[in-house]
Amino acid sequence: MHVDLGLLATMFAVAAIAGAFDAIAGGGGLLTVPALLLTGMSPVMALGTNKLQGAVSAISSTSAFARRGLIDWKTALPVAACAAVAGLAGALCVSLLSPRALAALVPILLIVIALYFGLSRGLKGEDAHPRLTVPVFAFCVAPLIGFYDGIFGPGAGAFYMVAIVTLLGYGALKAAAHTKLANAASNLGSLSLFIWKGAVVWPIGLTMAVGAFIGAQIGSRLAMRFGAKLIRPLLVVMSCAMAVKLLSDPGNPLRHAVLGLLH
Repeated sequence: MHVDLGLLATMFAVAAIAGAFDAIAGGGGLLTVPALLLTGMSPVMALGTNKLQGAVSAISSTSAFARRGLIDWKTALPVAACAAVAGLAGALCVSLLSPRALAALVPILLIVIALYFGLSRGLKGEDAHPRLTVPVFAFCVAPLIGFYDGIFGPGAGAFYMVAIVTLLGYGALKAAAHTKLANAASNLGSLSLFIWKGAVVWPIGLTMAVGAFIGAQIGSRLAMRFGAKLIRPLLVVMSCAMAVKLLSDPGNPLRHAVLGLLH
């Protein structure tokens, strides 16, 4: 495909905006994946290139949160390691699980997450009592989300966030910080397979990675400044936006089922 400076500048800007959203509440893929597809890339190349910029975005925001001492590395590293292995396993198993089934299920889960954060008081500034120990979370919960991130992806950040808040009891900022690290790990796990398959368009991917890095630095600083007041409403908005985006796909089986009921 032809890559010129105008295209690179556009993709840089898209990735920077997406990186800022990702650092706060996730959902940056709503912007980057359609933009990559519009360049004429195949879906596989678009996903591989998106994993590159998404991984850099998550690493960038993780580093910003870490500098503020918001990451408990003793807790976070086992979770990240399990998420990375599961992300690679998910990417390896892409052909074994129907994307159509996930496209039907995920919007429902995202709407549930939006309702949870919108109506409950589950996202606070301070920590609460955990429901699971860290080893159980690392070996049983994180791999499920990491595997999903590798095999499909949309909404993985929101799934990490709700799991960390409800099961580990972390407050808004601490949960966001640990979400970004887990997200970076599962992205890197699946990215390794896309690189091995040659499914990354490097000029565009690296340009977007720079934009995503800058955007994520800005987004993470906004999250640290405003805390739950910003993270909570953006989580609701981005979860709903991702659900609508998935349902707007003419091939989504849930969309067909709903339209069938209406008719």
